[in-house]
This record gives sequence, structure tokens and C-alpha cells, in this order.
Amino acid sequence: MKQQTIDRIKRFTEDRDWDQFHSPANLAKSIMIEAGELLECFQWNDEEYDIEHVKEELADVLVYCYDMLDKLRLDADEIVNSKMDKNEVKYPVEKAKGNAKKYIEFQ
Repeated sequence: MKQQTIDRIKRFTEDRDWDQFHSPANLAKSIMIEAGELLECFQWNDEEYDIEHVKEELADVLVYCYDMLDKLRLDADEIVNSKMDKNEVKYPVEKAKGNAKKYIEFQ
């Protein structure tokens, strides 16, 4: 995400004095609530959905995620790449390609 967008999210929160409510625990709860609203977009049909509504709910999830990154002073690229390093070990191509099994199910 561009720094300008991150700064805008931070300014939005600061201008409204909402930082006092944005503890890591509250942000985690908000991420889950918004993720549930995103999932609701696909509740009864996997193929027909309102893309504008999906975009709004996905944006809400991202805003809270970036707010949490800022609150915890974490770098998105750093933590995503660290997790991808672990995923690449847990899900080697030769075992994971073309199936949806969890890594503990590989033989």
C-alpha cells in the first residue's frame, strides 16, 4: 500500500480521536467483523455478487489491518515475506501442487 494511503488512514483515525479505541485486540476484533461482512457478500451465491459491496468490505478489512500494522509498528512486506518463507517449506511444490490438503496431511 502506498505511504500516502497509510497516512490517510492514520489521519482519519487521529482526526476523530479514535486511536484510544484501537487497541490491538479491538483491531483484531474489527478485522474479523469486517471479514465476516466480506464473506456475507458470497453467502448464497459463489458466482453472482455485488462487486462494489465486495470492494467496500475488503477495503474495511484492509484499513483495519493497516491500522493494526501501524499500531504494532510492523512492516507488511516483512511479515508477509516471513510467512511466505514458512509456507514454502510447509507446502513444497512437489507435494502441494494441485491439491488443497493441509501440510500435516502430506505423506
